[in-house]
This record gives sequence, C-alpha cells and structure tokens, in this order.
Amino acid sequence: MSESRRKLKLGTFLSGFSGLAGWRLPGKPADAAVNFDAFNAVARAAEEGLYDFLFNADSAYITKDSIPYFLSRFEPLTILSALAATTKHVGLVGTFSTSYSEPFTTARQLASLDKLSGGRAGWNAVTSALEGLGRNHGQEKIMEHSLRYRVAGEYLEVAKGLWDSWEDDAFVRNKETGQYADFDKMHTLDHEGEFFKVQGPLNMERSPQGRPVIFQAGGSDQGRDLAARHADAIYSRFSDLKRATEFSDDLGSRAAVYGRSRRDILIFPQITPIVGATPEEAGEKYLQSIQYVDIDMAIQYLSRFFSFFNFRQFPLDEPLPELGDIGKDSFKSTAEYYLSLAREENLTLRQLAQRVATPKGDYVGTPEQIADRIQALYETGVVDGFVLSSHSQPEGLLEFNRYVVPLLQERGIYRTQYESDTLRGNLELDIPINRYSKGGTRYDPSAIAQA
Repeated sequence: MSESRRKLKLGTFLSGFSGLAGWRLPGKPADAAVNFDAFNAVARAAEEGLYDFLFNADSAYITKDSIPYFLSRFEPLTILSALAATTKHVGLVGTFSTSYSEPFTTARQLASLDKLSGGRAGWNAVTSALEGLGRNHGQEKIMEHSLRYRVAGEYLEVAKGLWDSWEDDAFVRNKETGQYADFDKMHTLDHEGEFFKVQGPLNMERSPQGRPVIFQAGGSDQGRDLAARHADAIYSRFSDLKRATEFSDDLGSRAAVYGRSRRDILIFPQITPIVGATPEEAGEKYLQSIQYVDIDMAIQYLSRFFSFFNFRQFPLDEPLPELGDIGKDSFKSTAEYYLSLAREENLTLRQLAQRVATPKGDYVGTPEQIADRIQALYETGVVDGFVLSSHSQPEGLLEFNRYVVPLLQERGIYRTQYESDTLRGNLELDIPINRYSKGGTRYDPSAIAQA
C-alpha cells in the first residue's frame, strides 16, 4: 500500500429516521424504522455523496423502557441484502454479535452478503452488552466483560480462517472438462480452541475484496486490543483533537504489538453535521430535531448504557452521586466515559441525560464552518474519516451532500468519484492474502491461546 495520505472517508448510519423521537417529526413516515423506502432513500443519498459505507447498528433485546426505534427494526443481514440490490458502490456494514451466535453461521452470512454485493460487505463485530440478551439466548446473564472479549478474539480468528476456505482461483467452472472446482485449493480449518470447535470449509467462495471488512467499536482496553489485532476500522467517540490524538496514538501502540501499524486501522469518529445558511439557522434546525425528546426519554436512553440502571431515583437538578462501577459488564467504556464526564463537569442528571440523548456537537453551522472542522481534524492524521449521524433522514445527508461535500472536494481531500467497486478498495485497504496461497500467513491455533 502506498504511504501517501488517504482521501477522507465518510460513512453514515443506516436508519429510517434520526434521533430518539424522529418518527414524530412532520413529514416523516411513522413506521420509518421498518419502511424499506425510507432506508433506500438513505442509501441513495449515501451513494450520491460518494460515501464509503452504510452502517447498520443493532441489538436484540428490548423492554417497555426501550426507545421507539429499538422496538421494531430490521435485522441487519436482511436489510443490507435488500439494499445490495438497489446500490452499486456504497459499503454495507452490519452489526453481528460474537457472544450469541456461532462463528460458522456469521462467517457464512457475511460471506454471502459479500459475494451478493460484489465485495461490499462489512462486519461491525460486537460482544453484546445488554443483560437481557443473555435471557434471549438461553442464558441468565451476559458474560463478564473480559470473558466476552476473549470469546470475541477466538470468534474473529475462526471467521477469518473460514473466509480462507477457498483460494481465489479455486472455482474453475470449466464446462468443457466438467471440472467445477479445484479441490486442492479447498481447505478445512479444523479449529479446536477454548470456546469453539469448527471443522469447515465454508460453503462460499471468496469475494472480490477477499473477505468482509471488519469494524470494531469497543473503547475499553479489551476492545481496543481486539481492534488492534483484528479490525480494519474502528469507531471512535472522540471528534476533538486532544482525545482523538490520544486515541489514535494508543491504537497505534497496541497495533504494533501484533505486527501492525496505525495505518492498517481506519478511525471513524461519529459527528452530527447540521447545515444552515447561518449559524443561527443551523442551531434552529438542531432545536427542531430534538423537540420531541423530553427528559424522561433522555433518562431512559441514558440508562441503556448501564444495563437499564434506575437513574430516576436521583434528583434531576443535583449533581449525580458517586456511582462506583455500574455498567462495568455492560457498555463498559461508554459507561465509564459518561460517568467521568459527569464528574469532571459536575453535571446534574438532567444535564448528563440531555448531553447523551441530544448531543449538539461541534459540527453545527454553515457549510464552510463544518468543512473547516472536518478538514482540520482529518489533516492532523489522527482520524481517517467520519460516520455521519444525520439530524433528519435523508434530508440532513442531502444538505451535507449539496453544501459541504463540494467544499471538501474543492480542497482536494475528498473523492470526486468512486475509485473501486468494493468497500475495501474505496477504503484504500489491502486485499488480505489467502493464508493458503503463496505469501499467505498460515492459521496457528496456538497463537490464539497465547493472545
């Protein structure tokens, strides 16, 4: 891979509506969370803006306290497969759990999506952090945090091994000789590890991008280590220079332990750009987007990151008390971040809940202001792109495309056309060499046990 600076990369969250109560906004279909036309409009906007990928977040546990969007929504593989037929270039990244599924099944599903889409599949590998997920999968509770990540490490190793079941040219399909496949280029995995026993091979050939692009979102020590070892890209919550720099440096140091570099892993902080002709107009759009989120809903959303801890027991307008290590086995790094934020800024429950549920961020303003902020952080090299969370789907993306994208293109940091037909190609990531091909790195189960 060339050492020249990559172009800025952009992705967007794939959802039918935006925000916690976006279904109530005027002009929006109330059923947008399960409305294919609404999802397809977002996908079209993403391709219009030359974005690299659509990211479909997911969880498989709800309660009566869940926010509306979570109550009924598409399963990732289903919606991404449907969109594979209506899009041509944009990547399709889905969330699949390493705690409540089998690696063979997930590897096969993602390999199928990858082949179906011509090499545009990505996997947001999560360990699943909600207590109730265990009860939906035959267990009384979720696994302890560090154990979840040990399982995830082996799970990812198995999936990557299965994706190498067939060398790139194994499927001959010679009608004259009758040879369909070269079985010398088919390989069983024969994995026997601490958590999984998987023979293989996978019954799906490799896609043009070799294997799905692996994304990871964990911010804890274990999550960052998992990304450093396996991920092609990682989501970050840090869009300010100081924290983004610390995150990038830390990830690079961890990657070096596994013979990788910071350049091998793309970093994508989330931002919510809101474009206005003036800063005041942009601010007004922000207020309109959150008008239906009351304090009860905000607290309800906050509690999700702490296994639905009862925050309502505390006064709304007094600083939060010391809460110890609640959330340590749930969304660990996110919970720690929010509690540290509350301590550092002496936030009340109301202030913290509003900050979490309706973040305004630093990307609300005129097109020039937003482009300046994006360019400034990107050019430091501590991030490789951004995941856009639109304040209004798809209008927010369309406004970004119309007013901000041309500025980024004029400044020479963003593409003017897609460079590749695959997600990996557009992200400027190398195609992984099949471990059984010349130059490939062979599977070593002992390496997993030592990690």
